[in-house]
Parts: sequence; C-alpha cells; structure tokens
Amino acid sequence: MAEFNLTLNEDQLQLKDWVHEFAKDVMRPNAEEWDDREEFPWPIVQEAAKIGLYGIDFMMNAMGDPSGLTLPVAIEELFWGDAGLGMAIMGSGLAAAGISGNGTPEQVIEWVPQCYGTADDVKLGAFCVSEPDAGSDVSSLRTRAVYDEANDEWVLNGTKAWITNGGIADVHVVVAAVDPALKGRGQASFIVPPGTKGLSQGQKYKKHGIKASHTAEVVLDDVRVPGRCLLGGKEKLDAKLARAREAGRTGEAQPAMKTFEATRPSVGAQALGIARGAYEIALDYAKERVAFGKPIIMNQAIAFKLANMATQIDAARLLIWRAAWLGRNGGFKNGEGSMSKYYASETAVRVTEEAIQILGGYGYTREYHVERMHRDAKIHTIFEGTSEIQQLVIARAISGLRIE
Repeated sequence: MAEFNLTLNEDQLQLKDWVHEFAKDVMRPNAEEWDDREEFPWPIVQEAAKIGLYGIDFMMNAMGDPSGLTLPVAIEELFWGDAGLGMAIMGSGLAAAGISGNGTPEQVIEWVPQCYGTADDVKLGAFCVSEPDAGSDVSSLRTRAVYDEANDEWVLNGTKAWITNGGIADVHVVVAAVDPALKGRGQASFIVPPGTKGLSQGQKYKKHGIKASHTAEVVLDDVRVPGRCLLGGKEKLDAKLARAREAGRTGEAQPAMKTFEATRPSVGAQALGIARGAYEIALDYAKERVAFGKPIIMNQAIAFKLANMATQIDAARLLIWRAAWLGRNGGFKNGEGSMSKYYASETAVRVTEEAIQILGGYGYTREYHVERMHRDAKIHTIFEGTSEIQQLVIARAISGLRIE
C-alpha cells in the first residue's frame, strides 16, 4: 500500500489549472443559456472532447492514478464551472465505471471507448439502475434478464427511471434481475450496444436543477443482446448464483453497488465544486457590497456565515480526498466513501443557500449564478444514494450490524 499522502503533484496541479480555465472560459459564460434550454449541450461536450477533457484517455488516466486524487480534483473544477454542463461532460463516466467494475478485461477494452467515441465523433454512455419503484432499494429491481440458450442471447424487459443520458446514449449499461428470488444477489449487468432494437427513451424529466444534463426513462421491450454482453461472463454469474442459492446469500457486492461505491467520492467532488463556486461569489460580493457605510463582510452576521462556509468546504474536500485515496489504496473501512458523498452533498445545499442569503435580493435573481447553484446542489442529496442511504451505509460500517 502506498503511503497516505494528500499532496497534489505537479501534474495534478497543472490539470487543476487546465480544467479551471475551461470551466471559467467555456462553461460559466454558457451555463445560463443551457440551463434555460434544458437540452443536452452538444457544443460544450464537443469542445471538451477537442481539448481532451471528454474522452477515454482522460478518464483512464484519471481513474488509473494511484493516489486517487486526479479525478476528484478535475471534477471539482468542472462543477465549479457549472453542474449541469459538468454532468453532461461526466455522465458517461458512470457507464464506464459500471463496465470497468463488473466486466472482463476484454469487455472493458471493447466497450469503455464506445462510451466516449472520438473528438470528431462524440459518443455517450448511460448507466441504468433506478426504476419507477426502485431507487434507493436497488435489490427490488423489476427489470428482468432471461437467457435464451438456443441463441446465446439475453432478453431484457423493463423500465429504467432517472437515467443520465438515457435514450440518447450510444452504450447503455443495464442492471437487471436474473433470479428475482435472490434479490440483489440475483442481479447482473448487461451492455446494450448502439442501435439495439427494443430500447427506447421514455419520458424526459423536467428537473429542478442540472437542467443541461439529459435525464430520462429508458424502456426495454424484448431487447436482445448477445451472450458476450453479460458483464463478467456467464460462467462467473452462474457460479455466483449457485453460491447464493446454496448459502442464502453471498458476500459479493451487487453490480450496482460496486459501481456506486467506486464513484461516491467523485459525486462528493461534484457537490464540492458547486459549494466552492457559490462561496467564492458570496465572498467577493460581501467584500464589495457597502451597506451602512461599510462592506457587509465587516458585520459578524455575514463574516461568520462565510467562515462556516469556508470551513465546511475544506472539511468536505478532505473527506473526499481521503475516500478517493482509500478507494485506490486498501479500500473503505468505515463507510468513508459514503461519508464523503453525504457531507459534501449536505454542505453544498447549506453553502448555496447561505450564498443566496448573503447576496439578498440579488441572490434570488438569475443575474447571479448562486440561484442556479442552489437548484443544482439539491440533487446531490438524492441521486447515487440519498443522504439517508449514506447514513445507513456508514451506520452499518461502524457497527457491523445490519441496521434497517
């Protein structure tokens, strides 16, 4: 195991500056437009692809970093720019993580690049877990996968909900129940290749925030995929199911949970970027805005708000970096991944609300970014595990008990 160290190296510091410049020059100036349009921001993602910020090489280098810090550092800067545009750029990463976490090396090599395409031909990936009646309760998925032995094909049926890039993605990674009686232990992940018949987009959601990110239902109607599209392969799945039936359960993580565990520090970094962006705007405003003959930051009521915001942001970053490092060096012991996502998400909601309060009436208008940041922050306490689910994961980890 590498020595615990949260010092950024020269490459990471350069990356931080590089992503920040893109966020400042490309994302911030266009954020309000794409928030209004509520459409996938193809021009912004294509611009990111041209400079190498959206693509397989960037993601593999970031995910392969032994310190684990490169990805959260880059994500914080992107979401400092804008969360909706940041989600559009990072959304394919969840599909890539789902493939990397559950697939064979051959499957990773074949499918992860197809989640991104090239700078001249941008592609998207989507990770499909949640359903209309199964969000936090991932073990209750109704989407079924039935094996057609005669044709060596899997037949998928069901409806997925709240899917980033759902229906417009080129590669969909779908988590489905193979043996519903085994609950989460009877699930597997499948690749649905581009152009597969039977997959369609259901309703597109009109959202409170991150509006530039495409979120929709994915409908699977007798979707047939080749046997090679079962992530991990049939031999591994059959062995896992046999153990689960014999013992009642296995110690193996559910396919969806393996993906979420790996990505929680990154989701925390998204929330952190939003919080930092709002804090910086509020700090600048408080130093410039004069009331009763002095800058409003000279009043303790404002100064203490900003002191609390700065402290909470730094604490969130340290939790995220620790979790990211542990994810690459020995794993989580006490729910550190969930701690980072939980604290950063709640911090983002608090900080953006305080930013609005500091700006007063201006904070409530669209003239300043903090109004949008407040709307964007809230989703982080809900998706990829609600704050309550994170608390449950942490409580189980620290107690060793199956707390319900």
